Amino acid sequence: MFEKLTTGPLPSLNALRAFEAMARTGRATLAAEELHVTHSAVSRQVKALEQALGVRLFAGPKHRLELTAAGRDLLPALTEAFDMIAAAVRRTRVGGEDLHVAVNASISVKWLIPRLAAFQAAHPDIRLHLSELASHATSHRGAQAVLRIVPTSRLSDPLCTPIIRNALGVVMSPDLAERCADNLLGAPRLAAITHPDAWSIFAELAGIELPPANERPFAHVHFAMDATLAGLGAAVVSWPLCLSEVAAGRLVAPLGFRRSESALALLAAPGAESRALDRFRDWLVAEGAATPEPPSVP
Repeated sequence: MFEKLTTGPLPSLNALRAFEAMARTGRATLAAEELHVTHSAVSRQVKALEQALGVRLFAGPKHRLELTAAGRDLLPALTEAFDMIAAAVRRTRVGGEDLHVAVNASISVKWLIPRLAAFQAAHPDIRLHLSELASHATSHRGAQAVLRIVPTSRLSDPLCTPIIRNALGVVMSPDLAERCADNLLGAPRLAAITHPDAWSIFAELAGIELPPANERPFAHVHFAMDATLAGLGAAVVSWPLCLSEVAAGRLVAPLGFRRSESALALLAAPGAESRALDRFRDWLVAEGAATPEPPSVP
């Protein structure tokens, strides 16, 4: 009376993991680092998955691959499934008191780590593990949450907790500001490769026109910030990252800060709620509430 339904074998789990990591991070090299395999291994697994499914999952030139419609349909379910597996393994292994958080490198170096002693003193029973979050990624395999700057449109997500409303400013050393007082925008221009549009975004927010200039590139925002501290030039930096340096007078923002449509926020992974994550989230919110407002526009 009833026919047996057949769906065929599932594709390789390794192939599904490779695709999910590459699609989520945006690059095969970043997926390879996360999975502890080679770049070519990730590429082979993704091609094998495409052959097994009979569809293209990525399209475009090798240096700028984009997800196809089929890839976009497949990614959310895989990410949720792997996150749930990671959460279940984590709860079984450590009883919920280890906390794994992924954070963008510059936020980690310039904002989070300098404050962590206070968190550890208040919660000595929580073992916090930090991983580097890829510059454009919003999740990280094995992490219960990620800390990064997100568009304000993301703040309505129930898994998103806003910490600090963001603002952008041009910062430089006091000596350089004095030397360039008559032409602040003529100071040598520094930029982070991870945020290539920072100067143009600030110019739009401030309603100014930037004069033509070459930008000296640095791998991360915190590298560009260190270069500003050394007097090498000016950089556009988010307020949370430079507030300590500005408060101490080591950096100045002669053009002021402008509110941007972004915020420092904590994004929890689906199914990752735990006592440790609750404590960390509450601490972050308190730190955000204690953050002073950025200097107003002169």
